[in-house]
Amino acid sequence: MSLADIEKAARVLEGSIIATDCDQSRTLSTMLGCEIWLKFENLQFTGSFKDRGALNRLSALSPEERAVGVIAMSAGNHAQGVAYHASRLGIPATIVMPEGTPFVKIENTRRHGAQVIVGGATLEEAAARARDYCQKHGLTFIHPYDDPLIIAGQGTIALEMLDAVPDLDVLVVPIGGGGLVSGIAVAAKAIKPDIEIIGVQAALYPSMYNRIRGTDLPMRGDTLAEGIAVKAPGVLTEALVRKYVDDIVLVSEREIERAVALLIEIEKTVAEGAGAAGLAAVLSDPQRFQGRKVGLVLTGGNIDTRLLASVLTRELAREGRLSELCIDLADKPGQLARLATLVGDAGANIIEVVHQRVFTDLPAKGTLLRMVIETRDRAHLEDTLKRIRAAGFSAEITSSQ
Repeated sequence: MSLADIEKAARVLEGSIIATDCDQSRTLSTMLGCEIWLKFENLQFTGSFKDRGALNRLSALSPEERAVGVIAMSAGNHAQGVAYHASRLGIPATIVMPEGTPFVKIENTRRHGAQVIVGGATLEEAAARARDYCQKHGLTFIHPYDDPLIIAGQGTIALEMLDAVPDLDVLVVPIGGGGLVSGIAVAAKAIKPDIEIIGVQAALYPSMYNRIRGTDLPMRGDTLAEGIAVKAPGVLTEALVRKYVDDIVLVSEREIERAVALLIEIEKTVAEGAGAAGLAAVLSDPQRFQGRKVGLVLTGGNIDTRLLASVLTRELAREGRLSELCIDLADKPGQLARLATLVGDAGANIIEVVHQRVFTDLPAKGTLLRMVIETRDRAHLEDTLKRIRAAGFSAEITSSQ
């Protein structure tokens, strides 16, 4: 893998892939004490950087291979990239997707014209099914990351970022199987040898981290960053990561959620969990990046809307802007009205009210009230709570995280 391979891929992709913007976020830069530059790969046609590697690989197929068709396994973004560009090129495509893949990614893949097979509890099980199907039907297997042409296609992102901002000090790149970080690292180090490349993995799936550091951290659970929830990184990508990537960091689910919420609130852009992992890494250790020019790749924006709503609501709770109060009330007329007046006078907004008279340890003449309120921030929440307690009510916060 060399810079020449990636430059060749750029020529193949020219005119068919969006050269997405690489812009500075002034607000995030001020918040974090460094220059934050965002590469908006979530604005590719299929919503992720995977368009690049998929098209580069498909373009290299022989006429015979194109006629028979291709197969891929993917948790979503690679699937959509292969399906869309295969359709454009007139190549039959079959995609095997693991169980639990977000519905939006399955439907988008079908919409692009591919046959979708949902099967396998993990990406690795889906891969085994895909290879078996591939052998039975004589298809060409399009690997999501462990393929030189895929890696070269993804590496074109670094060419565009360093063309736009030549003096970037560090690139922070999500890692799943390693194809993206490998391609970016090869290109970036060839163009600017002193640039630092930092890979990011979800703490629940530290597969490449384990390989490189020789650790044995567990891999389990449901991560918001399902696009990088890979248990077995590639052989090619592991070698390239060892050679070119300076460090790998792990980020928690809470940090990923905060990054997704901040990108919507500040940049008005939707990033899926994996797409926001780079920002999560900076949020987790801002001191490391102080005063530096930091390039982040927003790798994708394909997140289920219900899940997105949950992430945003949870972040409101953490900020003290949405809270559930548990209040003991005397079960007599006027108490709820009095409480509502107190909340309104404090400038807070009541979102939801639930009475509980039966399933509670309170006396028979008491009632348990759960009230969800909206406040400006945590200080406003504390002021509202102070007023409620001063009026003689027993009140506790139950869900402001």
